[in-house]
Amino acid sequence: MRTSVIAATLGALALGVAFGGTAQAAGVSACLITKTDTNPFFVKMKEGAAAKAAELGVDLKSYAGKVDGDHDSQVAAIESCIADGAKGILIAASDTKAIVDQVKKAQDAGILVIALDTPLDPATAADATFATDNLLAGKLIGQWAAATLGDKAKDAKIGFLDLTPSQPTVDVLRDQGFMIGFGIDPKDPNKIGDEDDPRIVGHDVTNGNEEGGRTAMENLLQKDPDINVIHTINEPAAVGAYEALKAVGKEKDVLIVSVDGGCPGVKSVAEGVIGATSQQYPLLMASLGIEAIAQYAKDGTKPKPTEGKDFFDTGVALVTDKPAAGVESIDVKTGTDKCWG
Repeated sequence: MRTSVIAATLGALALGVAFGGTAQAAGVSACLITKTDTNPFFVKMKEGAAAKAAELGVDLKSYAGKVDGDHDSQVAAIESCIADGAKGILIAASDTKAIVDQVKKAQDAGILVIALDTPLDPATAADATFATDNLLAGKLIGQWAAATLGDKAKDAKIGFLDLTPSQPTVDVLRDQGFMIGFGIDPKDPNKIGDEDDPRIVGHDVTNGNEEGGRTAMENLLQKDPDINVIHTINEPAAVGAYEALKAVGKEKDVLIVSVDGGCPGVKSVAEGVIGATSQQYPLLMASLGIEAIAQYAKDGTKPKPTEGKDFFDTGVALVTDKPAAGVESIDVKTGTDKCWG
């Protein structure tokens, strides 16, 4: 695990060196399109893009959906970016399949399109992707949950709090990664919900927020009040799930795992709300994306993926204060120092 983080960091440094000579990009405009402007993950992503844009002299405009899954607002944002003559677009897509036609339209207008955090479907629809290895992020929390339960894992009752019905790639990768890590056959790894492992209580969607997490957890408890493991798409959903469990006195009976590793999420790990979370680095994703747009504007160079992958891997680390045998992790103190850098 530490090896993968170090490798990703060195890769990022190498990319930084490549873009380090980028001249001040006066007159270059770029767009950042996120899923929402309220989720702390995307707030941090926007901070990273804005800081790097200011450093390089890039004119940045930011757009966001009203809620996670708001595809129409992202389509409108791309149209605005095309009309404004943007040189590049950074996008965390809500609907990774439906957005492809609009992405192609932007590319036909000479715009570099980089996916952040969430690969498009197909991934090759973007010119590049800067992201966490989301399958690995899911595997890590699945391995940790299974190792923590030990022999009890074979009789676990597991619920999945996913993102949206459209099953964007980031949702599928984390969900299926957890299953692989836990020892569940995911069947079609590109689809959520076709599994037949008897340990799975069910899936519900959260829209990646606390309210959605609370409602989804309540729904799963109605299916099986003895549920004892919960995979959550992100930490706001995990906090909502915990609130629902606490309301019925079951907060100490259920192991919650998640992905994001933001400062609030790491605090939730410290407080025992979340058992373990896979930490990712949105500020790095966004700042590298702005550097790539500036370089593209300068000489037409497009960023290259990490060797052996179809995206540039910005790293992942499992954060927990309850390490499990055989699963590499960092503690909460280290996670707090690193959170969303």
